[in-house]
Amino acid sequence: MSFLFRLARLSGATLAVAACLQSGPSRAQSREDTLRYVTSGVVNTLDPVMLGATPQATALSTAVYDRLFRFGRKPAGNGSFVFDFGTLEGELAERYEISPDGLTITVRLRANAQWHDGSPVTAEDVKWSLDRAVSAQTMSKAQVATGSLTRPDQFRVVDPQTVEIRLDRPDRLALPNLATTFAPMFNSRLARQHATEADPWATGWLRQNTAAGGAYRIQSLQPGVQTEMIRNETWTNGTKPFFRRVILQTVPEAATRASLVERGDADLAIEIQAEDLKALAASPSVNVVSTPMPSGFAAVIFNTQMPPFDRAGVRQAIALALPYDAIVTAAFGGRGGKLYGADWTGEPSRSDFPQPLPHRTDVEAARRTLAEAGFPAGFETVLSYSVNRATFAEPAASLIQEALARIGVRVRIEKLSDVQMASAVTEKRLPMILERSFALFPSTEYFFRIFMSGPSRWNFASWKNAEVDALLPQARSEPDAARYDAIARRLVAIAAAEVPMAMIVQPSYDVVTARTIKGFTTWYNYYPDLRDLTRE
Repeated sequence: MSFLFRLARLSGATLAVAACLQSGPSRAQSREDTLRYVTSGVVNTLDPVMLGATPQATALSTAVYDRLFRFGRKPAGNGSFVFDFGTLEGELAERYEISPDGLTITVRLRANAQWHDGSPVTAEDVKWSLDRAVSAQTMSKAQVATGSLTRPDQFRVVDPQTVEIRLDRPDRLALPNLATTFAPMFNSRLARQHATEADPWATGWLRQNTAAGGAYRIQSLQPGVQTEMIRNETWTNGTKPFFRRVILQTVPEAATRASLVERGDADLAIEIQAEDLKALAASPSVNVVSTPMPSGFAAVIFNTQMPPFDRAGVRQAIALALPYDAIVTAAFGGRGGKLYGADWTGEPSRSDFPQPLPHRTDVEAARRTLAEAGFPAGFETVLSYSVNRATFAEPAASLIQEALARIGVRVRIEKLSDVQMASAVTEKRLPMILERSFALFPSTEYFFRIFMSGPSRWNFASWKNAEVDALLPQARSEPDAARYDAIARRLVAIAAAEVPMAMIVQPSYDVVTARTIKGFTTWYNYYPDLRDLTRE
């Protein structure tokens, strides 16, 4: 039975959306030249780093705004690509140099780079954009600080085409941060015309206007409905995009999005439900692209400051009792990258993270370990998850409850509203949770800094380890790749032994495209870069 036939009840909504996709100025464009992309989210602003900007608004800026750099990409092995964190390419930057002490980054701009209004991109524009990133109350401020970019006096104009960036200490993430959506470059002359004393960074004007020079220009924006873009024919900061026009439309229903692609009324859909992906995989008219998220993870996370999970032995016992394979099958549809079952002991041969850890199901070993930790008769506890994680957490929680009962751990399952869960996680008052998240970068040091150290909300386990805390600053500033890898392997080994979280899987990032669409890339932010796509 085809996917479309199963969704016959939705045909009215599907046809209405298709008509909207085909209406307006885009009608004059050929089917070949127009990319139609449907998503559940909305584009609520044209300022990609505005506080409160939706992920869709921020992601769309990759097509509209240039950055100094972009990441490379490599084949994912499934007909698509995945971003290459280890490769930086110039976007507005023609080249860069790092001083021997790692404290100065000198960036030379492309001589022919232009803004959408035809004016040249200058070092003054870059200086203003970086000043805005570290000064304005936007999403940029916290993110670029993870690369030690924190103050305007770190950025200096050397000449009209050259900018110098000074760091207080070497930081491996300074350059990667400049390749993200959180470091867009603005036409400062245009933006300043709309700045005021109360709004020196033109945040109000930039919400509804662009000061950009990227591969696409905004043609129209209907927040919550549709955004249309046209190709910037004068763009020379990369390979010119295939599509002359892009239509991005908000379609809240996942089944409708999937149906639109299968019937040929849309080219790309994200955020598709697992059961629909299975049906679509058999359709001759679409491609289902599933790639393990390079920096993503789903895990059982323990509150390491709350008894009995303040004992490493208890956490180790739970990790030995979990039914990993069954969870991946039931909760994740068998998709994703397994983060368990590794054969190494001591330290891993790889330095990346997340990576498979040497945890596997062994019920007898779990019972012994739990007894050695002081709980031969087990104990009672609560496993919590939020409503918006229920798709995977509900089946996973039932399997975990059943498995832990075999070693005497009696689990009560607690499903909380998103607001309740957010409050409880912030207050660190839950003993054990099921969670899924991702780091912006697939960097071991960055992952541990965000999720396994300090008082941050994202240190879900409230884990404190003196050796980890001492190693992280060393790793952050270590310029030598071999020494960095040695530190990273040690960090992974400590986490495997101490088990602040029992890692289960790298969730799969799933998209559906028309069969004719090629070049899809899984990026660090898990949204499409529309410049990558072509049509056969």
